[in-house]
Amino acid sequence: MPATIYDVAALAGVSIKSVSRVLNREPNVSAALQAKVQHAVDSLDYRPSLSARTLAGSSSYLIAAFVDADLTLEHWRSGRGSDYLSRLQFGALVECRKAGYHLLVELVDYGAPSLEARLSALLRSLRPDGVLLTPPNADDPTVLDILERNNTPFVRLGADRDLGRGMRVFMDDRQAAADMTAHLIGLGHRRIGFVAGPAAYPASQARRLGYEQALSAHGLAAEPELVVEGDFTFASGRRAGEALLSDARRPSAIFASNDDMALGVLNAAASLGVSAPGEVSVCGFDDTPSAMFSTPPLTTVRQPVAEMAAAATRMLLEAARDPARTVEKIDYTLVERASTQPPG
Repeated sequence: MPATIYDVAALAGVSIKSVSRVLNREPNVSAALQAKVQHAVDSLDYRPSLSARTLAGSSSYLIAAFVDADLTLEHWRSGRGSDYLSRLQFGALVECRKAGYHLLVELVDYGAPSLEARLSALLRSLRPDGVLLTPPNADDPTVLDILERNNTPFVRLGADRDLGRGMRVFMDDRQAAADMTAHLIGLGHRRIGFVAGPAAYPASQARRLGYEQALSAHGLAAEPELVVEGDFTFASGRRAGEALLSDARRPSAIFASNDDMALGVLNAAASLGVSAPGEVSVCGFDDTPSAMFSTPPLTTVRQPVAEMAAAATRMLLEAARDPARTVEKIDYTLVERASTQPPG
């Protein structure tokens, strides 16, 4: 028979209430008590019943992640999947498992007329103990209003702007894009194309500002014709690459504000007979698995999605014990591979 909470209490030599306090991560639990109970839990391979725990208290033991439905579905339709979602889930799941929580991923139709009614019904039905908000929902006033009205704690992922609402975990997208642009300038590039992401995402705006900031810092003028709008998909990157590389004064380097669009640029270059990196250097942003295995392997900014999701989940789970911890900044890494070199 599976072990019960009574078995855990007996082996640990403590009361059932003490076991419950440890399992529910309540504040003011001594390290000695926590170690005793955890040893008993591990020895008995005890797995609490989610339904029993929910009935026993006010906690649902659920953490929900709200993800933009349009972009996620577009990636799946294109056959590319969603690496962002995979990394987000992994980071959050690791922390949920440690705490005995479950993760629920919900696709949210950003800007849909039914958004308020649907999310309100979802929160009433599931009663999640906390919500991870991904862009663009992390900055949507409607979503934030709904969560606050329902007294649901939330963490805004990838939110570099302090709105004075909820907790947040982010990386400096603007500085990362400035560093990547400066890297291209350091290689000797002077006309650098840029493929922007959708304006609804604050990270897209930050990356564009970083690109412009680096140009200005190095005395280079921002040329509007070198900036092409994209939507974070491979197809939009291919279209942007065709537009930039078909111009008589094509750039010697192109920086796409995510890897999927950068791979689209590489595809466009191959179709047009433009060698990369011989005639055009290409770089991206995210460091998805496909960046490492593309031809040539892609220079990019490593966005620590899993680390940010893990930090955000810990923040939700520990909010009662550490209410002062409301912001965490995670470092990025510039990864140089074979898709960039000095201009020929």
